[in-house]
Amino acid sequence: MFTFSLTLVRHGETQYNKDKLLQGQGVDTPLSETGVHQGEAVGRYLKDIRFNNVFASNLQRAVQTAEIILRNNTHCSGMKMVLEPLLRERGFGVAEGRPKEDLKNMANAAGQSCRDYTPPGGETLDQVKLRFKKFLKVLFKQLLDEHGSSRPDACAGTSAAGDAANGMAASAFASDGLADDGLQGLSAHVLVVSHGAYIRVVIRHLVEDLKCSLPPGVKMSQLLSPCPNTGISRFILTLSRSESGPVLSTARCVFTNRKDHLTAAE
Repeated sequence: MFTFSLTLVRHGETQYNKDKLLQGQGVDTPLSETGVHQGEAVGRYLKDIRFNNVFASNLQRAVQTAEIILRNNTHCSGMKMVLEPLLRERGFGVAEGRPKEDLKNMANAAGQSCRDYTPPGGETLDQVKLRFKKFLKVLFKQLLDEHGSSRPDACAGTSAAGDAANGMAASAFASDGLADDGLQGLSAHVLVVSHGAYIRVVIRHLVEDLKCSLPPGVKMSQLLSPCPNTGISRFILTLSRSESGPVLSTARCVFTNRKDHLTAAE
């Protein structure tokens, strides 16, 4: 058994976000001034977490955010991140660059919800989920190759880490949560910087398909609410080995879409 933490961060604000325009994959814009400040805020919030692996979508708004987080980190300022196309935002096809309201109107005309609707040339939710599943497969193998032979890490996953996650579960969605919630007893931490629609698909897959356990009293609407710019979500995942490769044994949600750092920065 090998247990690690997966911390997901959405990129900071861009001008397109501010103007409520869809970016997707075809519009590759930098952070706005506000987005840079948000990146600094989340970087300070996470500064004491020793991330072992850092992955970012290769779109510049995610790359910039990850760079700011690493620059602020006490332990990871010189770490090289991996730019991963599998973490790119959902493709919105002909709707990219257009107001979000246009997407809603297109979905209404098709008789579908905006979240489920796929514009012409865009990605379906299942296609986005498949990209994340491919990323997980690569990540699991890499983590077991790099860290899986370490017995202290392996032991932490089934005892200390599980107890720690259980102990803080009731307050997991409190607004005054700590940056290291859920990390006690673990020595392997992964940071992923991605995008709002993508992270929503990720959380749904972890919770619904992979049967991730949840803090008590948390509603699905809370879990799947839109992720704010630089919103943070965290999961604790335990892997085991099999003849066909790494297998996810257990998954636990610590919190989703946390934005304490933005409130503190105001």
